[in-house]
Amino acid sequence: MRGPHNIWRLVRTGATLERTGAMGQVLEAMEAPTHLRLIARILGWPFKWLGLKGDPELPPATRALTALGPAYIKFGQIMSTRPDVVGDELAMQLRVLQDKLPPFPRAQALRAVRDELQMPVDELFSEFSEPIAAASIAQVHRARLATTGEEVAVKVLRPGIEKAFQTDIDAFYLAAWMVETLSPSSRRLRPQGVIQHFESVVHAELDLRLESSAAAEFASNTAKDDGFRVPSVHWFMSGRRVMTLGWVEGVPAGDIAALDAAGHDRAALGERVLRLFLSHALRDGYFHADMHQGNLKIGPDGDIIALDFGIMGRIDEYTRRAYAEILFGFIRKDYRRVAEVHFEAGYVPPDRDVDEFAQALRSVGEPIFGMDASRISMGKLLAYLFEVTERFGMETRTELILLQRTMVVVEGVARSLNPQINIWRVARPVVEDYIRDNVGPRALAGDLLKTARVLARFGPRLPQLTEAALLQQGRGEPQPRRRASSEAAAWFVAGAALAGLVAAILA
Repeated sequence: MRGPHNIWRLVRTGATLERTGAMGQVLEAMEAPTHLRLIARILGWPFKWLGLKGDPELPPATRALTALGPAYIKFGQIMSTRPDVVGDELAMQLRVLQDKLPPFPRAQALRAVRDELQMPVDELFSEFSEPIAAASIAQVHRARLATTGEEVAVKVLRPGIEKAFQTDIDAFYLAAWMVETLSPSSRRLRPQGVIQHFESVVHAELDLRLESSAAAEFASNTAKDDGFRVPSVHWFMSGRRVMTLGWVEGVPAGDIAALDAAGHDRAALGERVLRLFLSHALRDGYFHADMHQGNLKIGPDGDIIALDFGIMGRIDEYTRRAYAEILFGFIRKDYRRVAEVHFEAGYVPPDRDVDEFAQALRSVGEPIFGMDASRISMGKLLAYLFEVTERFGMETRTELILLQRTMVVVEGVARSLNPQINIWRVARPVVEDYIRDNVGPRALAGDLLKTARVLARFGPRLPQLTEAALLQQGRGEPQPRRRASSEAAAWFVAGAALAGLVAAILA
């Protein structure tokens, strides 16, 4: 219930932010107006003694959120993907949030498995370990299937986690409402919309059937990718609160000493992880959006193994083409073309000047290309690009911000494996291959063929649909409008005929 009874939770939150020194940092990052800062400090400071102390070794914001518990940790992690809301500096700090929490007892996990799968645990598993990893939402056990002896990883939600999260989310909504009420200028950041986004992400993570589905889709998309693996899902041993995946052996991608001891080629691994991420984003439009070292293992055969599919990113085909052309334009230093793509995609309002925008883009690209190869960052380029496009009226696009955030994380992984990696040299062939296959004559032919197939499905109804559209537009409209509608209908029919002709040629 989003009511006044949540005020106590907000008081505790404010007190913890004050005690850990995070209050001023958060207000500054969000560019809160003076009166809102004053109200927040007045409400928080007197109760400072009630706040949680947290780990003094951590930075202030990370310290506060870690002390406040699972919902706040997850909120911080998701906000690290929204530098448009919390600012670049705070977003960078939140990226290091770790949700390693004390595990709950094995006996509770066994009961959860039994209740979810409706079978005695000993009929499902011949072995079931103590927790080997515990996070804010779930923990993982190593087990062995009773029927085949195969080793598996069993992920189990924390008991009562749904109710606990919903309680804190209700308090977040109250806080967002208060911010919007007390500071109308903050509405440009859509505080309640931010909480709604957080709620949707968390609800998806609280249903392990959705994560199982994400893992299966990701595995299907990447099945032919050399040197990359996704654990298989055991659907009949998975449900809303339990997920079972094939067990994978490997060295954590962040354990450099172990990778060297195992004889892995870290330079090759660094290049591969970057190429794979770009391929998934451009080719499939579906990418792992939490691809940090903790979610990657390196198998004995050198394969990169992805884990944890709670946060995935998706971008549509049109956006992928625009994104690829933007990257390719920067690689070639063709800033005019980059500017044109933004206008063609509708990212920048048409009343802005394309030449001025191209000049602004040059100010983004040239300093980055002037850097030493080991310091060039595609993630930084995208961050600067968003700053420029915002000045020219581009609205925030959440999926591109998530892509940019993940790009920064993946670059970090690649550089940890190979500090001398040249990001552009690795990225260029991936982007060029995508451009060749998806932009130009071949892509046009493919688009027309898709259009022809759609029109063929509606072919018998096209005359009635066209007539109905013309009649609707004709009712009460002035004559010039009717002529425009007739002209549009004529172009529609001509386009349909052209698409049919192309389809016949390509067939």
